[in-house]
Amino acid sequence: MTLSVPKTVNKICCIGAGYVGGPTMAVIALKAPHVQVTVVDLNQSRIDAWNSDTLPIYEPGLFEVVKERRGKNLFFTTEIDTAILEADLIFVSVNTPTKTFGMGKGSAADLKYLESAARRIAAVSKSSKIVVEKSTVPVKSGEAIRTILQANTTPGVAYTILSNPEFLAEGTAIPDLMNPDRVLIGGDEDENGQIGVQALCDVYANWVDRSNIITTNTWSSELSKLTANAFLAQRISSINSISALCEATGADVDEVAHAIGRDQRIGSKFLKASVGFGGSCFQKDILNLVYLCKTYNLHEVAAYWQQVVDLNDYQKRRFSLSIVRSLFNTVTGKKICVFGFAFKKDTGDTRESASIDVIQYLMDEGAAVSIYDPQVPDSQIDHDLLPVGVSPEASDRAKSLYTITHDPYEAAKDAHAIVVCTEWDEFKTYDYQKIYDSMYKPAFLFDGRKILDVEEMGKIGYNVSVIGRKLH
Repeated sequence: MTLSVPKTVNKICCIGAGYVGGPTMAVIALKAPHVQVTVVDLNQSRIDAWNSDTLPIYEPGLFEVVKERRGKNLFFTTEIDTAILEADLIFVSVNTPTKTFGMGKGSAADLKYLESAARRIAAVSKSSKIVVEKSTVPVKSGEAIRTILQANTTPGVAYTILSNPEFLAEGTAIPDLMNPDRVLIGGDEDENGQIGVQALCDVYANWVDRSNIITTNTWSSELSKLTANAFLAQRISSINSISALCEATGADVDEVAHAIGRDQRIGSKFLKASVGFGGSCFQKDILNLVYLCKTYNLHEVAAYWQQVVDLNDYQKRRFSLSIVRSLFNTVTGKKICVFGFAFKKDTGDTRESASIDVIQYLMDEGAAVSIYDPQVPDSQIDHDLLPVGVSPEASDRAKSLYTITHDPYEAAKDAHAIVVCTEWDEFKTYDYQKIYDSMYKPAFLFDGRKILDVEEMGKIGYNVSVIGRKLH
């Protein structure tokens, strides 16, 4: 007799209380109040934050959702084993960073946390479970989870492995979850696989129209996530490559983007030139795709996708170099004010933020950098900018080259230039005349996110430089 996995989901456990697990489970708890949702994590301070009025991540609308369901059917705890034991369905939403050493260094995903979660599930479970990959993983990761679970299965326990990748954009995660353009669920074609797929479909169907729930096999689901992010990043690198040509020829990248975006075959989204893409997914997922292609000896395909990342690195270098060149080819000892450290607005996430690369380049050139961001904690900025594994003297030197300021006007006072690296809406509301009057003259403004009125800044007196437009 074949063991069956649960056909109905009454209790959910999510392993991982990060940027994906926390918001996703909060919305599930809100939209499916009859389902008990428990989010678990080894990090006690993170769990404490989820249970407080100061959540560990910033996302518009998230606190209201958490506050509405927390303590009712939404719980945050470090009691991992209890949550696993009681759950019908377990989301695995752990970090899968790019490997920094060993085979696949610099491109392959490090799956140690995924493996650890699978082993924990196998060790604890006494009843059948639906196990769902929520982390962004390389193709065939589900097979690794299945192998671990089957090798350590308790008699009388069955598992099925599903892939349910997230398609969230930080800053709009709650609207994305409330009204997704699609929910993708991949599972095996055997009986338990289809039972699991249907059970998870039923959870989402509490608020998502079933026509927007796509079901595939596990491998197609895993690859779809990597491919979606690769295509989006490719569009950004494509328009950024054209921005360089626009600056050289006198064309305006906004006008070019508008013209090609009106072509229905192309569309207008992700055609905004900038200093470069960041975040936890785009670069990591493209590098995973590159590594996967190399693994299957598809070297030409790997080289194609590697170029998307290479172009993004080039754009950040090009922007940084333009700052130095504009400031008479030296920034040594000059104060440079940087507005924005998060990789995009409406989030405190700094992973792969273009600001980090720009600031480090300026510090390497001897600039004194003053940083202002409305959401990123000081400790996170220190973590991202201070070198690891160096002498105390080297660390002290790095620390001496930047200051963190909590007032934008103070950050810009006596600065030679302002560099806009994040498109926070509040940056549009500042009194730039007042800021200009407090700056060192001539005062420069480098808008890497194209959010300010270039002509207006010029009238005030700034020497303005903007991505993708040749200014005289």
